[in-house]
Amino acid sequence: MPRDPRSLAVVVVGAGAMGTLLAHAFATSGHRVAVVDRPPRVRQILRDGLRVQRDGVETNAAVAAYDRAAEAPIADVVFLATKAHQLRSVAPTLTDWLGRDATVVTLQNGIPWWYFQGTDGLHAGRRLTSVDPDGALEQAIDWRRIVGCVAYPAASMDAQGCVRHVEGDHFPIGELDGVTRERTTTIADLLRGAGFRSRVLDDVRAELWLKAWGNLSLNPISALTGATMAEICEHPDTRRLVATMMGEAHAIAESLGIRFRHTIEKRIEGARAVGAHKTSMLQDLERGEPLELDALLKCVIELGHITERRTTALEAVYACTALLDRTRRAARSRDAGT
Repeated sequence: MPRDPRSLAVVVVGAGAMGTLLAHAFATSGHRVAVVDRPPRVRQILRDGLRVQRDGVETNAAVAAYDRAAEAPIADVVFLATKAHQLRSVAPTLTDWLGRDATVVTLQNGIPWWYFQGTDGLHAGRRLTSVDPDGALEQAIDWRRIVGCVAYPAASMDAQGCVRHVEGDHFPIGELDGVTRERTTTIADLLRGAGFRSRVLDDVRAELWLKAWGNLSLNPISALTGATMAEICEHPDTRRLVATMMGEAHAIAESLGIRFRHTIEKRIEGARAVGAHKTSMLQDLERGEPLELDALLKCVIELGHITERRTTALEAVYACTALLDRTRRAARSRDAGT
């Protein structure tokens, strides 16, 4: 990877809200940017560009867009901005980029398939079957090519492809083995140069858990209730449920050596302060997209079983949300057949 972040060739795979926010920022700050997504989204981007609205002001960026990764230019750094459950279909397409020493930055919510890669100890190298059941991701992407990233901005995309940036600008990153390398600082500089905050972490997993705290509780509850983040946190019963789920996850994470820098109460208050924002899972539900349950919740339950920690509330909410996802998809299939 070149030392100068201004000379990087960047490919963003997945032009949803977060991928669009990143690609737009990289393009408007002068980088060579290409995006990869499904044909309808690619046609939209080629016609209208990447549209982002911040503080009521919309700006547009023209970028190259492809519906096949094989057609995209060779990249120095690839940002994987798809949902976690979409990665299995994306991973095999990365062969050419990885063959040219590209670095892969993962942005998925929840606990990633690489969680135990690059670690020592009892669970070193263990594969999480809830997110990588047959090892396809592990085989396709060498963990040594990965830089983990935690995406904190809240954003939503409308039907016309315009992304509204709600709040947040922080993208902390870290190597899986905790060693800061030249590529790590280069990617952090790339993000900073595009107008974001990015610090290099020596323990990216602790940061993943901090965000996962909100994802594993607020996302499924929002899908079940249709409520915004503020509504969930302000209603006493759902706030108590969020705290119970976070408490179970806290015990699991601590048993894996994670130390949280915030209390559960502070994390809930931070989510409440975001306001009337719909979680990504609720947005997916309203668009008829599959729900991102495995990495956000099922994986945490799997870690609970591995560490022999209580997962009662986590399993109850998972069961209800998984059934909602299944029945909704079945109804959609029936409607499509009539």
